This record gives sequence, structure tokens and C-alpha cells, in this order.
Amino acid sequence: MVENNQRKAGAVLSYASIIISTLVQLIYTPFLIRMLGQSEYGLYSLTASVIGYLTVFDLGFGNAIVVYTSKYRAKKEFEKEALMQGMFKVIFYILGIVISLIGIFLYFNVDLLFGKTMSPLELNKAKIMMIILTLNLVITFIFNIYSSVINAYEKFVFQKVLSIINTILKPLIMIPLLFLGYKSITMCIAISLINLIVVLTNYIYCKKKLKLNIKYQGFNKKLFFEIFGYSFFIFLGVLVDKVNWSVDQFILGAVSGTIAVSIYATASHLNQLFVNLSTAISGVLLPKMSKMVAEEASSYELTNEMIKVGRIQYFVIFLMASGLVIVGKPFIIWWVGSEYELSYYVALLLIIPVCFPLIQNLGISILQAMNKHKFRAIATTIMAFINIIISYFLAKKIGVLGTALGTSISLIVCNLIIMNIYYRKVIQLEIGRFWKEIIKMSLTFILPIFLIIIFMIFCKLNGIISVIVYSLFYSVCFILISYFITMNEYEKNIVNKVLQKFRLKR
Repeated sequence: MVENNQRKAGAVLSYASIIISTLVQLIYTPFLIRMLGQSEYGLYSLTASVIGYLTVFDLGFGNAIVVYTSKYRAKKEFEKEALMQGMFKVIFYILGIVISLIGIFLYFNVDLLFGKTMSPLELNKAKIMMIILTLNLVITFIFNIYSSVINAYEKFVFQKVLSIINTILKPLIMIPLLFLGYKSITMCIAISLINLIVVLTNYIYCKKKLKLNIKYQGFNKKLFFEIFGYSFFIFLGVLVDKVNWSVDQFILGAVSGTIAVSIYATASHLNQLFVNLSTAISGVLLPKMSKMVAEEASSYELTNEMIKVGRIQYFVIFLMASGLVIVGKPFIIWWVGSEYELSYYVALLLIIPVCFPLIQNLGISILQAMNKHKFRAIATTIMAFINIIISYFLAKKIGVLGTALGTSISLIVCNLIIMNIYYRKVIQLEIGRFWKEIIKMSLTFILPIFLIIIFMIFCKLNGIISVIVYSLFYSVCFILISYFITMNEYEKNIVNKVLQKFRLKR
């Protein structure tokens, strides 16, 4: 019961974190772009994107620790849990050293990577930011074991509250510094210091609250290679996601320059919001899926869980995606300026294809819990290489839109087509029943979309007023139809309980 409450609270706090993060981005991002300038903002985004690739050196171990810790705890094998965690604590130290060496290598090769499209001043700033962000990543790796354990113990309330604090702290610290004239390098330093506070808090929580007893008694080769066999394909999946969401900026940095990166990065912010929305619920369910699989749950039960979570995610994702189509263009122009109008079309190319696979994101957790994620890792890896090739040639032809189009094609083929066949044929999930539910839900929203289009035709407004009025009108129609027509009893009960608690608080 306690774990179930943690999951529910974790999901609620995940959405709260996303809402807060969205509000922060709405206010902070245009301010940041104006204070840094379009070119330096693109420089910062590109540098962060390059260093972001190094996060893949987690090698899937963080995820594996969650799965194996959950299994050991379910079987009450606490000694095995402690020894496994001790071994991977040392491994993360070693990976931190590897990342340091790679960061130094990148520092000395910035000119080779971006010398054709950047000025000497930009190259010098990029070098400094790479060193700072590399150090930040090394610190994260050293303490990585503790965040994984907190997730495995299903302490989602602590985890999500800390995430919210982290989101709020960054702009609160940076805004005064930007007013004082500090730029991107200072921003990297501030982000690193905040991250240090977060990882130390995780460490203290594990030691004081969870009474974590990590033991190291040598290197268990058999256990390591068993877990590595599992985590390697997690690593491939993470690497592919990193490529799909970051390689476009790298390509644009080499082919078009920092302004094109800035335009793409703005759309990428919106895309990341959708990715976060999809993991708000499924992200707290990996430990539960691991336990269900360990207890030999049937494919029917797993499909039911996938439908239950997918339906809830659908309401949020479809509302945001359809809202983006309707009011995204005037919103982006108001938000960051008319020079970023192209970001709207980039955002559409990135977000629309990914909406449907995001709705069934719990399928990834099921694959990981069943240790059958190898196929997805291989399939997405192949598509990532195809994405790079297509995006590079399209970037040279049509710039920013070309890179986004390449990513869009790879997402549709791999996630929407290939993976659904695999879910049905191999995992035996009832994918037909899943999509039947989603299609039935979609049909109920034809009316609100039709109403907002008619409303926009007859009520022509401009600027932020149009964004607010159209958004409110559409959202009200969407919510009313969702509650009275689309939602089932389980979903209505969730809404009723939230409303009841709100009334009691008042």
C-alpha cells in the first residue's frame, strides 16, 4: 500500500514538476535568449548537447540497478543487493575517470569539430564550457548509484520534490547573474553547483533515511556479465535516444552554424516537454513491472496495465500536441520572437510522430523488466544511423527542417511500425486492443478540434491574446468532453479524488 501511494504521489509530482518546468521555460527561456543573444544561446545549446552525449557512458547500469535491486528486495535477498550495489559504485567511479579523459579530448579538438562555423571567441567559450560540464557529469556519475537506489526503493516523493527544487533554483540563481552581465560560462558553473547540491542530498538521504548498507567484496564477474548482458541494450537504447534528439544540433553546428542550432534548440525544448510527459507515469512503474514479471504476470495483465497507463498519458499528450498544432505558431513568435518562426515547423516534425509511441511508453518498461529489450535496442540503433545519414544530406539541402524531417522519418518507421509488430508477435501483448482503445478516444475529440477551427475563423485575434483565448476555449472543450464522454470509471475516480482533496483543503 505504501509503495502504491508512492507511485501515485510520484506520478502526480511528476506532472507537477513538468508544469513547473514548463512555466519556468515559458518565462526563463526567452529571457535567457535575449540576455545571451541568439548566437551565444546556440553556442551554449550546442556545447551542452555535445557533452550530453557522454551521459550514455552510464551504459544502462543505472536502469539495471533499479531492476536488480527491485528483484532482490522482492525475494528478500538483501546481502546480494548490498554486494551488487557495492560493485557498481566502484564501476561508476571508473566510468567517471573515462568521462574525464573524453572531456579533455573534446577540449583539445573543438577547433576540429566546429572551426569552420565558429569565431575564435566562440571556440574559446565552447572549450571552457566543455570542461565545466564534463566535471559536472563526472560528479553525477560518482553519485549515480544513490539516485538509482532511491528509484528502486520507490521513494518517488523525495525524488520528485528534489527535482522540482532543482528546476526552480536554476533560474532563481541565473537571472540575477545575467542582469549583472554574466553569460553562458557562468551559467554552466551555476548549473554544476546546483547539481552538486542535488547529488549530495541524494547521498545523505540514502545514508540517513534509507540506512543504505553498500558492501564491496571484490569484483563478481558472473554477476557483472549477467547484468551487463541486460544493461548493454539499455545503453544502446539510451545512446539511440541521445542521437535522435541531439545529433541534429551537432549536424547543424557543423553545417549551418550557431543560429540554426538556436532555432532547433527552441523546438527541442518543446519536444523534451512531450518526452517528459510520457514518462511522468511510466517512469515510476519500472520497479512494479519488474515485480509483475518476477511473479509471472500474464500478457493479458501486462496489456491491461499498458492500456490503463496509456489512456491516462493520452489525455495529457493529445491535449498538448493538438494545442501545439492549433496555437503553436503564434505562441512561439510571442515567446521567443518572429526570428524563431521556423521553430514551430521543426517542433511539429519532431513532436507529432513521437506522440503515439510515447502513449505506449510503458511497453519499454515491460521489455526491460522481461529482459527482452535487445530487439528494440538493435532496431533503434539501425534507425539512428539511417537518421544521421538522412538528416545530414537534408540539412545541406534545406537546413533546420531537413534535420528534423530525418528524425521524424526514423521515429515513425522504428517506434510506430517495427516496435508494435514486435510487441504483438514476440511479447504477446494485445496491441490491437491497445490501439483500439486509443482510436476510440481520438474520435471523441473531433468535435473540440472542429469547434476551435470554426472559432478561429470567425474570431480573429492577434498576439498573446489569441494564444490565451484559443487555448482556453479549446482546453475547456477538451476537458469537458474528456470527463463526460471519453473517460472510464477508473479515470473519473482519479479526477474526483483530486477534486475532493482540493475541496477539503479549501
